[in-house]
Amino acid sequence: MDAKAAASERVGKYRDRLVGLSHRIHGTPELGFEEHNAASWLCELLSEGGLDVKSGVCDLPTAFIARAGSGPLHIAICAEYDCLPEIGHACGHNIIAAMAAGAGIAAAQLADDLGLTVNVIGTPAEEVGDNGGKVILLERGAFDGVHAAMMVHPAPMEVVEPPVIALSTFDVHYTGKEAHASAFPEMGINAADALTIAQNAIGLLRQHIRQSDRIHGIITNGGAAPNIVPAHTSARYMMRARSLGELAEIRAKVMRCFEAGALATGAKLEVRGGDKPYAEMIHDHDLAKLYRCNAETLGRTFVQIPGMERVAASTDMGNISLAIPSIHPSIGLNSLPAANHQPEFTAHCITSVADRAVSDGAIAMAWTLVDIASDGVLKDRLTSRAASGGLAS
Repeated sequence: MDAKAAASERVGKYRDRLVGLSHRIHGTPELGFEEHNAASWLCELLSEGGLDVKSGVCDLPTAFIARAGSGPLHIAICAEYDCLPEIGHACGHNIIAAMAAGAGIAAAQLADDLGLTVNVIGTPAEEVGDNGGKVILLERGAFDGVHAAMMVHPAPMEVVEPPVIALSTFDVHYTGKEAHASAFPEMGINAADALTIAQNAIGLLRQHIRQSDRIHGIITNGGAAPNIVPAHTSARYMMRARSLGELAEIRAKVMRCFEAGALATGAKLEVRGGDKPYAEMIHDHDLAKLYRCNAETLGRTFVQIPGMERVAASTDMGNISLAIPSIHPSIGLNSLPAANHQPEFTAHCITSVADRAVSDGAIAMAWTLVDIASDGVLKDRLTSRAASGGLAS
């Protein structure tokens, strides 16, 4: 039996357990850095599948590394398993986790014969938007020595190189002074007014930013009661741009809007977070072509829609891609009109279509590992890049 047939057979053998894992994670949604059940279930299945598992790596309790093989070419498969507040797995991280586990289990019996070391890296807290799990793991050495990285993400449709832009997430806090809102309003400093001014300024700023920029946020504290001048308000905002460089430009403009709120009202401004943004994704075209060919062999159909660049999201996989050749294709759930981050998409992530995506994604990644190991030119490029200091340290 050749390597690809062996990989398919291995995923088929574990299919029920992989789908079961996907459904368990979906039914027990856990927020970033709180994914104790998901991480434990993944480690258990990966260990059963023949990988050497180390949990709680890099001082992150819900991160892990599961290793197969000891070959000279090192490939990482990234697993995500955190959810979104209130709407659960509306981004399909349950599917991502199960696909990564399936690909790793398939690799466990192939890696040494192919000259590979394969790490399934459990990366918590992708949805937090600032200093996410991959950012921390990259800084702390979890990806040291890795020559290429991959993961597959659910979406309404199949896209081999989806647009991924840079992101900064931060919290804004205004502090004013309480007062009776009717009898003694002149004694108060209105922190809600400061936030209102900032939001209006951001609304006006939108005329003067690039079409590729994004600014969006929510109020997390609007005050205590309508008859008390609000002394404490806060908001959580996100800014996005095509690159980290452009993100720094838009951040400076947005910060002036928040400063304007403080200046106009006399409230004090504090900004927390946003210092470890998510980077833009640089897809490795050679790796992406291999994945696409393998997915198409499984019957997946890729689309190219005009204006696709507007359908841009962000992920800390972008940070990995700036350090290591990486891919982040989308696997389609045929969910339209439901799309990511809608509760309707949450429901789509445990359908029979989603269950098929679990096995297809696992096989496509495993086959891509086989192709990488069989391509001498690609192997040389990946390993020579590492030898020249191209990898993170």
